[in-house]
Amino acid sequence: MSFTFDSANLILILPEIAILVLACTVLVVDLYLKEEQKGINHLITVVGLLIAIGITGLVGGGERQVVFDGSYVRDAMSDVLKILILVVSLFAFVYAKDYLRDRNLWVGEYYVLGLCAVLGMSIMVSANNLLVIYLGLELLALCLYAMVAFDRDSTAGAEAAMKYFVLGALGSGMLLYGMSMIYGATGSIELATVARIAAEQGTQNQVLVFGLVFLVIGIGFKFGAVPFHMWVPDVYQGAPTPVALFLSSAPKIAAFALAIRLLVDGLGGLHPDWQGMLIILALLSMGLGNLIAIAQTNLKRMLAYSTISHVGFIFLGLLAGSEQGYAAAMFYAIVYALMAAGAFGLLLIISRAGFDAENLDDLKGLNQRDSWYAAMMALIMFSMAGVPPTVGFMAKLLVLESIVRVDLWWLALIGVFFSIIGAFYYLRVIKLMYFDEPVTDEPLTAGPGARVALSVNGLAMLVLGIFPASLLSICQGAFF
Repeated sequence: MSFTFDSANLILILPEIAILVLACTVLVVDLYLKEEQKGINHLITVVGLLIAIGITGLVGGGERQVVFDGSYVRDAMSDVLKILILVVSLFAFVYAKDYLRDRNLWVGEYYVLGLCAVLGMSIMVSANNLLVIYLGLELLALCLYAMVAFDRDSTAGAEAAMKYFVLGALGSGMLLYGMSMIYGATGSIELATVARIAAEQGTQNQVLVFGLVFLVIGIGFKFGAVPFHMWVPDVYQGAPTPVALFLSSAPKIAAFALAIRLLVDGLGGLHPDWQGMLIILALLSMGLGNLIAIAQTNLKRMLAYSTISHVGFIFLGLLAGSEQGYAAAMFYAIVYALMAAGAFGLLLIISRAGFDAENLDDLKGLNQRDSWYAAMMALIMFSMAGVPPTVGFMAKLLVLESIVRVDLWWLALIGVFFSIIGAFYYLRVIKLMYFDEPVTDEPLTAGPGARVALSVNGLAMLVLGIFPASLLSICQGAFF
């Protein structure tokens, strides 16, 4: 391969360059900051992410472009997903500020790891060959392993990080093995070449089919789909809440991009084969995720099983195999990331020094303590349950419509059935906030940044639900 590092190529990767420069800046500046000046790291990160969002918007638009000898692609999907990853990551850092400060965890390393994870996600979104996809994935994964174990005094965090590392390495190994088999079957790591050979040979090439199986297993691990979900509840519960927030939101958007690049751009010719696998994963994820979430008393663990069920709905859109299905799955992944950020963000807001809010009982009587926070959490829970007019209802409707259009109406009925079951544990949270007596009278002392973030986050559930056309048209523009 011969790469040409001219200005035209470098302009397209300006978003990645901006994130890398931001991470390096925080790393260097942190060396010279005193303990009482650590807030500068937060300010640099927030401003830097806003600049990166602006740069991504300026660089994006126009026709699809492939540079660096086919390794990197800039298209409509990558533009949208990068901006959303940056926005959700911005929410995550704003929510985390007070929690980290109160627990003496307000250090530059947290921001550096988070920004490097964002860089990995950005690389995944624009990767156009198997090697670059894997490099972006591993950059993301290694940063997340360290972030889960970030609180060195937490034995639960250390245990969660070890489980995540072992199972994550297993998932990465499966994915890498699948990629190697696809390379062996096609003689190329370029997605365009892989797609052409897959369309020509199909299931006649047994090595290609075996590679596809391992790819789907790896994607299932990264999404946390059943039966590859074992790490999700333990990691969400054991990780510090800011890390659980980050882990549950932006990486799901990147995982969607991973699935699109590998299954659609690379192996679209084998759609009937991976469709059957995704049907099984979707059914198991929706069923087990919703049923086990009902029995949880730990809110972080409940949200983990909720994540598993939502992954099942994202898979429904993917397996439809149509542009409408892909756009619906993209819409759902974006909406879910925003919902997860808001739900975990509220837990950070009601936590305080010496106390981590993570049980359902901690939400009792929240309306009496702060009616605005309770209202925002209610909007987020209604959206997760798929109750109109919130955006969660529209996300579920679009996904179910896409599979009905390909005559998988029985699958849509099962999806509706599990949505009704899932509504129980979301509505239980609302019941606790509004109809139970509070267990403490401690005031909520979150800063103005977190309050503004949760307000935007919660109101977005309602505004996007009433006016979904703008976001939907953006998602459709990535595929139609």
